[in-house]
Amino acid sequence: MIRRMALLFTALATLLLLVTPAAAMLALSGLSLLPGAPLVPGGQQHLTARFTISPSGATTFIRSHELQMQTDLAEARWNIQVLLDGRNAARQSASGSAAFVNGEILSYSTNHDISLEVTIDGVIPQSQGDQVMVLQAEEIDNAGNVVPGSVITLSQPVAGQPATTVQTALPTLTPLIVPPSPTASAGFPVTAGLLAFALVVVIMARSGR
Repeated sequence: MIRRMALLFTALATLLLLVTPAAAMLALSGLSLLPGAPLVPGGQQHLTARFTISPSGATTFIRSHELQMQTDLAEARWNIQVLLDGRNAARQSASGSAAFVNGEILSYSTNHDISLEVTIDGVIPQSQGDQVMVLQAEEIDNAGNVVPGSVITLSQPVAGQPATTVQTALPTLTPLIVPPSPTASAGFPVTAGLLAFALVVVIMARSGR
């Protein structure tokens, strides 16, 4: 009797494992940045990311789960478009560092193709690091925990700080010529030169006698 109960318990546990919904598989299918990398701190940034959702259970996404997205861009504005079989379906917008997509608008039967197009407009933060996280997506279960293996993080390189214009003295290539002051006296006055010349003439004339 005990053996039969043990076998029944094992069978029920196996059945529960088989019917437990599995997490969806989120994959990045496209990314565009305007302007492109490296990102300039303090500059405006436009990002568009495309994700495909591959079901690994009975539906494309578990209804009680949600998709959480985050960014380090400042003043971020989100536009999230759900595509059903390549056509626009649900759409939502958000602002701030995080945005959430309810699992209900991502959950369809597995014979449908579901994808997301996420657009973010924000400002590149003044960061000490050489990378900035522009987008991170992860699946959150109904207990508020991150589903293992569901995290996708997109980071981009950051350019150096913009150069600051500094006025510096240039080296003098030629001697600087300073015109004499009108009030300055000459090194050898003209009048004194004329008197000395006349004196020499007089002395020579006397010597000739």
